[in-house]
Amino acid sequence: MIYKCHNCGGNVVYDPQRKKMYCAHCEGTDSEEPVSGGGIAQCANCGAPLQIKTFQSAGKCDHCGCYQIFEERVSGQFTPHLILPFTISRQEAERKLNTEFGWRTFAPSSFLSRATLQKMEGMYVPFFMYDYHVHYDWSGKGTKVRAWTSGDTEYTETAYYHINRSMEADFMRIPVDASNAMDDTKMDLVEPYDYWALERFQMKYMSGFFSEMYNQGSQQLEPRAHRKAERDAEELMMQSIAGYATLTPEYRNMNVDQKAVDYALMPVWVYEYEYGGETYIFYVNGQTGKIVGKMPLSKPKMIGYSASVFGFMMIIGQLVRMIMEL
Repeated sequence: MIYKCHNCGGNVVYDPQRKKMYCAHCEGTDSEEPVSGGGIAQCANCGAPLQIKTFQSAGKCDHCGCYQIFEERVSGQFTPHLILPFTISRQEAERKLNTEFGWRTFAPSSFLSRATLQKMEGMYVPFFMYDYHVHYDWSGKGTKVRAWTSGDTEYTETAYYHINRSMEADFMRIPVDASNAMDDTKMDLVEPYDYWALERFQMKYMSGFFSEMYNQGSQQLEPRAHRKAERDAEELMMQSIAGYATLTPEYRNMNVDQKAVDYALMPVWVYEYEYGGETYIFYVNGQTGKIVGKMPLSKPKMIGYSASVFGFMMIIGQLVRMIMEL
């Protein structure tokens, strides 16, 4: 399926800056009309065959550049419950990458060039979001130490406490990415998002971007979310008993009960850069602009810089010797 402009027939996409559907051909806004057809086999606009990946749910035709949404992969059991629309545009993502890496001395000259940045694509990544209720009982011993000096004598007083805590906590929308193609650690680093901005799923937000359907089930991924809930509950408990010099736990009992799970699509700009036979991937949070990625280093620039420094030091050394000989 594609969205066509009812004014000119152009491909209408969602524009993060305008927060509206936008036709670049006639500059019309909210002029979209859904056009079905083509499926995952051929472009709904020009009829050319499509080369799509196994779990891809939205993409772009290589022949006409029209953005496609594969309805069969966002319907039935694969219908997302929620979506977080892009708020960072491609231009903003480029600016953030330039701000972060543009000043780096040893960055390859082509790293943030116009040609390579054109390869950056917006991607909706599938996530499951889990709600939990946690009940946590903790007991143990704590000490507080007080030291003072009177005259020539130093005193230390150690007070011992028996500590009991009971905590109830609700965690909402703990996210876990459900894509094999995305590195779990990198997706964790791209977080957090402002989850209050999540909206009920609307297919039009996918127009203009790539997307994947989930390829790991919610039950399979639940242990990751469960561990996040346990970690956060432990942190909250420790915050409630801060101030002791030492803590010795004697009893812990944490119950983590899953209450709900939602399937959501989250926005990420993905920039792939090839250098020295390796692929460097950068992720830009499509809502906050947070960047995750490691910049490649240009060996010719590093060698040139080292040679320049060495040459400069040699000149300085010669000048010092000449001055001393005078």
